[in-house]
Amino acid sequence: MWGGPLEVFQLEGHDDDQSRSMELDRAALQKLEETQQSWLLGAGEKKKKQVVDLGCIVCSRKLFTGIVTALVAVGLIIGFTVLIVKTAPKHRRHAPPPDNYTVALHKTLMFFNAQKSGKLPKHNNVSFRGNSGMQDGVDPGIHGNLIGGYYDAGDNIKFLFPQAYTMTLLSWSVIEYRAKYEAAGELAHVTELIKWGMDYILKTFNSTGLQIYNETTTHIDYIYAQVGTGTTGGDATATATPNDHSCWERPEDMDYPRPVSQLGTGSDLAGEMAAALAAASIVFKDNAPYSQRLVNGARALFKMAREKRGRYSAGGSDAAQFYNSSGYFDEFLWGGAWLYYATGNSSYLQLVTTYGIGRNAGAYGGGPYYGVFDWDNKLFGAQVLLTRLRILQSPGYPYEEVLKNFHNHTNLVMCSYLPLYKRFPRTPGGLIILNRGNPAPLQYTANAAFLAVLFSDYMIAGDVPGWYCGSQFYTADTMRNFAKSQVDYILGKNPRKMSYVVGYGNKYPKQVHHRAASIPKNKRKYGCQEGWRFRDSKKANPNTIVGAMVGGPDTKDRFHDVRSNYNFTEPTLAGNAGLAFALVALSGGDSSSGVDASNIFSAIPPQYPAPPPPSPPWTP
Repeated sequence: MWGGPLEVFQLEGHDDDQSRSMELDRAALQKLEETQQSWLLGAGEKKKKQVVDLGCIVCSRKLFTGIVTALVAVGLIIGFTVLIVKTAPKHRRHAPPPDNYTVALHKTLMFFNAQKSGKLPKHNNVSFRGNSGMQDGVDPGIHGNLIGGYYDAGDNIKFLFPQAYTMTLLSWSVIEYRAKYEAAGELAHVTELIKWGMDYILKTFNSTGLQIYNETTTHIDYIYAQVGTGTTGGDATATATPNDHSCWERPEDMDYPRPVSQLGTGSDLAGEMAAALAAASIVFKDNAPYSQRLVNGARALFKMAREKRGRYSAGGSDAAQFYNSSGYFDEFLWGGAWLYYATGNSSYLQLVTTYGIGRNAGAYGGGPYYGVFDWDNKLFGAQVLLTRLRILQSPGYPYEEVLKNFHNHTNLVMCSYLPLYKRFPRTPGGLIILNRGNPAPLQYTANAAFLAVLFSDYMIAGDVPGWYCGSQFYTADTMRNFAKSQVDYILGKNPRKMSYVVGYGNKYPKQVHHRAASIPKNKRKYGCQEGWRFRDSKKANPNTIVGAMVGGPDTKDRFHDVRSNYNFTEPTLAGNAGLAFALVALSGGDSSSGVDASNIFSAIPPQYPAPPPPSPPWTP
């Protein structure tokens, strides 16, 4: 009705639908009002987020939870990886096995442990040896005692002449190849062996003033040259007075007299002892008091050698039967050279470069044994030692003329070692025979091998490419290859396929001529005569004397492994010293470092060669 009052008419049957529609309209209206208000009033108050307060940092709970979850996941991954690494099979790259020369060196040095006399250290590591010679030199008439040192060979005698030579060689090898000994793990061992010998040598002469640094206070009256005797007087098993050769006993069981040989002169022996002490003083230079004591002893002994001249083995002495000296001028060269290196005192260099000393030593002559270096003749060793000085130091005038002569003769001897020149014969298997067919050739071969490597290494250290033999030029490696061929022969590359070093390889001598090795250690003492049945037995030695280099084959490469034939089967200190030198020189491969070029010169002041004298005035 138009214009009348507003009335609402409810239609029948539509009450529920209408009420629902009105509710929806109200809800929509409410939302619309909120939206409109937001348009008009801007953003309303937001809902507060939940946070975590860590004290110094406040962050949302959601972020904190995410970080913690990530850290736990990373930790699990790392732990799982470590577990896999720990439990997985390892494939490490192992160090290469030691070369044959290094393996043989380990064994060769063990021989010296087996030769020790006196109260043995706990770590001596030779099961069949014990304390022995505990009464040596314990006598009111002897200064101090002579306990200690080394037995010479298969017997129980202590010969000072070859023992001092042995210590000189071992010291020389350490001076030249200290790094190689260290690489082989043998430096501490070899220096302990040298000190054992030095401590004994210091007991063998009256040592007035040796603890005093002033060399002028030291004076020596006598030397104890030998302990024990090898005089047999005919049948070795039936002599009236038992001795070290008439009895076959373990050193630990010796019950016979062991006389001491005392000398008031002996230039050769005193010169060799001086060389040993001087060389060892360089080895132990870090121990200043001990090194100085060795130097003072060397000076005093060399002074004695020069003032009280004579051969130590003259007059048919006991030593003359086994280690007879042919002269002492070679020891003047040898000992003087070592004293120069040990002290830096030029008076020793002046002495050894005096023409007359070299001439009397045979340095400018020939002869069948020229170039053969051994316990008796030190000439060629001294020439090589002084050639080192010329190549690496070149002291110049006034020493140059004689040093150059020594260098030239060293070149000639090295040429004579080569097969082309045929100066020294060889066996069919290639072993050089330096002792002119006499028995036990291997010690001379080992010496030639180490001298050849030294000569090669000296040239390399001095940037010398090689040398001439006549018109033929040879590189420095030539002598190293020669040394290898000879040492390889000793280690088994020979017609018999036998190693002549006991314990090295699968085949080696089993009947070594050696008292301690041939008699069983079974808590029973075998007397002087009773022990001979072990010498004459056909069985192998009950004790393996590891590292002993035996005498070696004959000129036809034949070898008899018979204990009673010492020419073939007896080892010696001197022989093993040369072999150890050759082995350490060759160890580590061709690419390993050579000699220590400067260590031996540490006591020598800088060289300032004097100018040569002016030429005489010219006259028409």
